Amino acid sequence: MTKTITASLEEIEKVAEEIRKSLPEDAVIFLRGNLAAGKTTLAKALAESMGYEDAVTSPTFSIEQVYGDRLRHYDLYQCPNEKFMAMGLLESLEEPGWHMVEWGDDALRELLREHGFYTALVEISVKDGKRLYRIETDA
Repeated sequence: MTKTITASLEEIEKVAEEIRKSLPEDAVIFLRGNLAAGKTTLAKALAESMGYEDAVTSPTFSIEQVYGDRLRHYDLYQCPNEKFMAMGLLESLEEPGWHMVEWGDDALRELLREHGFYTALVEISVKDGKRLYRIETDA
């Protein structure tokens, strides 16, 4: 299923709410877009929509951030799939909750699907000063 939402950054809560309604409690959410497209901003909005109140920061250097007990955030920009798996992070994806993956590629998404993970893809692009969120889910 694919859905597209156009929203300004001030309206990002409605995007987060739509994603929350569209996904099961356990999912791997691939966040894609150019640099500064708003991937981490969307991750913050998703965390807030789940009741997380502490700071949400990009895991660029740590690769993984854990927010509460049901939300994890990964940045694979400088972490190829082999390194991700060698670090044992594939096992982290088995933890209950949502796993937001920035810069994850199609090969990783397909591998996860083959192993029974529910995945979603949110592609973010900028058009006329607003963000276009294309949400693609497995169901």
